[in-house]
Amino acid sequence: MTVPVFSTAITAIILLGHGSRDPVWHEPMQRMAQAIAAREPQRPVACAYLELSEPDVFAATEALLREQPSIRRVVLYPVFIGMGLHARQDLPRLQQELGGRYAGIAFELAPALGTDERLIELVAALAIEAAH
Repeated sequence: MTVPVFSTAITAIILLGHGSRDPVWHEPMQRMAQAIAAREPQRPVACAYLELSEPDVFAATEALLREQPSIRRVVLYPVFIGMGLHARQDLPRLQQELGGRYAGIAFELAPALGTDERLIELVAALAIEAAH
């Protein structure tokens, strides 16, 4: 009889946004994090920003690791519509820096939100709906 092996390693999610000085700008990302937590309460999730806002990705990672030391994988999810320089250059550099700073933790960079065909179709549907 084979006994299933259950891993205690945890995968966290960090939603990465550009950032803004306007606190209202943060609300959609915070609501996204809350929706993730509601769907998977055991999954650590945080928001982080590249500039103009806090926490940055390093502070968000530190906070997640304090709360859940058994994190062994972090998915960096860019909440970016376009694939500008931040998404193409800054995010891969941050991923490498995180990997160098936190040995034993895998940091994976997901495709930017705006590249997902499901979002493109949803926006098309919403725009058409708004036009009626």
